[in-house]
Amino acid sequence: MPNIKKILVANRGEIALRVMKSIRKMGIQSVAIFSEVDRNAPHVKFADEAVCVGKAASSKSYLRADKIIEICKSLQVDAIHPGYGFLSENAEFAEQIEQNNLIFIGPKSHAIRVMGDKLAAKDAVKSYQIPMVPGIDEAITDVEKAKTIAKDIGFPILIKASAGGGGKGMRVVEKEDQLEEQMKRAISEAKSAFGNGAVFIEKYVGSPRHIEVQVLADTHGNTIHLFERECSVQRRHQKVVEEAPSVILDDKLRREMGEAAVRVAKACDYVGAGTVEFLMDENKNFYFLEMNTRLQVEHPVTELIAGVDLVEQQIKIARGEELQIKQEDLSIKGHALELRVYAENPLEDFLPSVGLLERYRPPAGKGIRIDDGFEEGMEVPIYYDPMLAKLVTYGEDRNQAIQRMIEAINQYEIKGIETTLPFGKFVCKHEAFVSGNFDTHFVKKYYTPAILDEERKQEAKIAALVAIKQYQKEQQKLRIPKV
Repeated sequence: MPNIKKILVANRGEIALRVMKSIRKMGIQSVAIFSEVDRNAPHVKFADEAVCVGKAASSKSYLRADKIIEICKSLQVDAIHPGYGFLSENAEFAEQIEQNNLIFIGPKSHAIRVMGDKLAAKDAVKSYQIPMVPGIDEAITDVEKAKTIAKDIGFPILIKASAGGGGKGMRVVEKEDQLEEQMKRAISEAKSAFGNGAVFIEKYVGSPRHIEVQVLADTHGNTIHLFERECSVQRRHQKVVEEAPSVILDDKLRREMGEAAVRVAKACDYVGAGTVEFLMDENKNFYFLEMNTRLQVEHPVTELIAGVDLVEQQIKIARGEELQIKQEDLSIKGHALELRVYAENPLEDFLPSVGLLERYRPPAGKGIRIDDGFEEGMEVPIYYDPMLAKLVTYGEDRNQAIQRMIEAINQYEIKGIETTLPFGKFVCKHEAFVSGNFDTHFVKKYYTPAILDEERKQEAKIAALVAIKQYQKEQQKLRIPKV
């Protein structure tokens, strides 16, 4: 069994810091890498050792696989934790690590490669009785052939990039006469974003829920699931609010989805922590979407309801240990909600808002967890993903988790940049979200900047009235003569 005494975290910001906290808890040494603009970041200060990996741009720093491995060798590092993003789902990086006698805290390169290509993933799981969205499971560029397939499965259809994610290379086609142009656009976008123009076609699910299942698998043949996360509140196909468990699943459906996720993991000999994503239609039919072969941004909500430290489990699995958690040992306790606090302006179509954090005071209290990577006085750089923090709340039930989220948002003080905090509050107060009757079109259906702007004005008006009343009270006290 390999001994892991020192781990390099090949990432930055909140996820680097979060991973290092589990590393320290396990009595293992941590090594941070940082770009020139991240020199004074919290994850750098927290680590036992830290090395500059290059210039600000990620291509010259956090994506430098060769440089990262070189640092590992010079500092006698045993293993690399990739976090998420950057090199976390890069099969070549995982192979390089193995070739240099280092341990990759994640799945084998084979699983990353198979699940990183949506067509290969579909092919891998099709013999494992996994429900799939009706469509074609091969790359296509022939427009006439695409028209025939579309007619067979029925419009509307979805054109998707095989190698993609995040909504890139994705097009909804309502009618046949739109197909040719939308295919060209999808292929062009996929080539530009992923260097691979392969696209495929599947039936468009009109009002879908995006539900994912967390899995853990060890090297001894044990695979378990840690229930589901609801990730349907999204903007531009990117998640903004996540929760666990989902409000629409009953025990039977939860078990079926969990078992399907375990079969997906077994289909690619998966090892470590991974997430199987499903689409669910309005009739609660669920379909395999993809597998993310890494730790997810939203993993804290699962940790809170399942009582499991997922990073600790990743490290133990990488050491060759057998899972000590059995499926029957797990149960859902309470409810957890996560808001991704992005440096974005929700009044300006969520455009990035970079600059100086003049004031940064996160909330604290019972049922509040903050995973962040910034401090007051730091600059928010334009080079990376604009997420400042993950604000997570936990309650005995969903309502309590939502109310704690609203209170935590009210407490959160950020000045100098715009953030998604007001949008998060809008979601938590909206009747569709509170009732659980929402889907991935929540933002398109219910949100406009004008609504948020009006809410802000009302809050400012109320705050001004409260301040005036308080001032009048103070003045009244001053006018009362002393006897």
